[in-house]
Amino acid sequence: MNRPADATQPLDGRDPANLRGDAITGDRYFSPEFAKAEWDRLWTRIWHVAGRTAEIPEPGDMVVHNFMKESVLCIRQDDGSIRAFYNACRHRGMRMVGESTSIDTITCPYHGWRWGKDGLLQHAQDRHDFPQGDPCGKLRLNELRCDTWGGFVWYTMDPDAPTLAEYLHPMPEVYRAYPMDTAVRVAWYRIAINANWKFVTDNFSESYHTRTAHPQVPPWIDQDVDTARHEMWPAGHGRTVQPMRPSLSDRLPDGVEHPFASILREWDIDPAQYATYEDFALQGWHDLKAAKRRLWRERGYVHYEHMDDEQITDSPHTVIFPNVTISFLPDNLVFFRSEPHPTDPEKCYFDLWCMAFPVEGQETCQSIMAGEKPLREVEVCEVRDFDGGRGIPELAGQIVYQDMELAEAMQAGMHSRGYTDAYLPAQETRVRFFHEVLNDWIEGRR
Repeated sequence: MNRPADATQPLDGRDPANLRGDAITGDRYFSPEFAKAEWDRLWTRIWHVAGRTAEIPEPGDMVVHNFMKESVLCIRQDDGSIRAFYNACRHRGMRMVGESTSIDTITCPYHGWRWGKDGLLQHAQDRHDFPQGDPCGKLRLNELRCDTWGGFVWYTMDPDAPTLAEYLHPMPEVYRAYPMDTAVRVAWYRIAINANWKFVTDNFSESYHTRTAHPQVPPWIDQDVDTARHEMWPAGHGRTVQPMRPSLSDRLPDGVEHPFASILREWDIDPAQYATYEDFALQGWHDLKAAKRRLWRERGYVHYEHMDDEQITDSPHTVIFPNVTISFLPDNLVFFRSEPHPTDPEKCYFDLWCMAFPVEGQETCQSIMAGEKPLREVEVCEVRDFDGGRGIPELAGQIVYQDMELAEAMQAGMHSRGYTDAYLPAQETRVRFFHEVLNDWIEGRR
């Protein structure tokens, strides 16, 4: 395999020479045995996102992350740090907390044992009645390693896992210009869908499906195959970087107002000045970069301060192995995550968090995936069942809605004898690469 020793340099995500050629067979999407291997050799060893640091600003604030049959508490401490504990009482294993909250102590609802936010047992009924000695002041909740990056709280169940920085490398460096911790979560969904979790990573590892599934995208993100940059790293992370400008191939009918024209006007650029469509798309894109570079400060777009010319106009759509995707847009972050169902490998949970960078004077924002929203933190997650689209009617027509519409038919196809392996173009190299890195974990090479 053509993989460089320096993990900071991306591999060409369109070069099949970077692949072994592992088959993407259907059984990995529905086999209970494969799902068990994923639990044993992947999920218990990677770093997971528990929530946003903005959810737990004060001591005692807690975010609860339930993953398959495990549950983890991440709690802000008095010194400002965050510690993570298994949500299981050390007495007889009772799950103690059902949802994110703010606490001074954690009280087990079964026998009343009370734990401090530092995990130390403070109270046990009849504490003198323990042959092994009073457990108070010495027994602690079992702790997990916890860290933060990008305004996200992360934890790992593996005490021997690499650090979070090592696990994410080189993403923190690649995205150092984005003040991710300042982004405001304006839409927050958790949606049950009838598909294996890997469908989501597959889907976000390519944009080959966009013209078919998302016809609204080419007018504002160029989908021409040779204009995108496809990159991947040995750890399994990867991205597709696309210009946020009109496609030269996918043109709107004559007389239809182009959405890019309104974007240019917002930055004092007259779209009528361009003699040809090509000038409108290409020179307009360059003019937009210059206008943003000139006007960002006076207009309150402070998050542009350290961004380069690519970042202030374009879309690096990034998969963090194995199940987190973040769309880095000039004014938005969109967080996608798929997590397996606790017992059924043909189901998963799809998380959608739409975030926007605050701009002085703006009270609403375009959340890209969920429409116009108030520019403030939402406090409650919308938990839904996709149910053929009936469960989230307010997202109908959005890109993620269209992706979820495809999920169940894709899952059904994995059972067919007519499918044996994916037949991929070069631009889908990252799809097979994801499965090869997953195989490395399953087969003990990671």
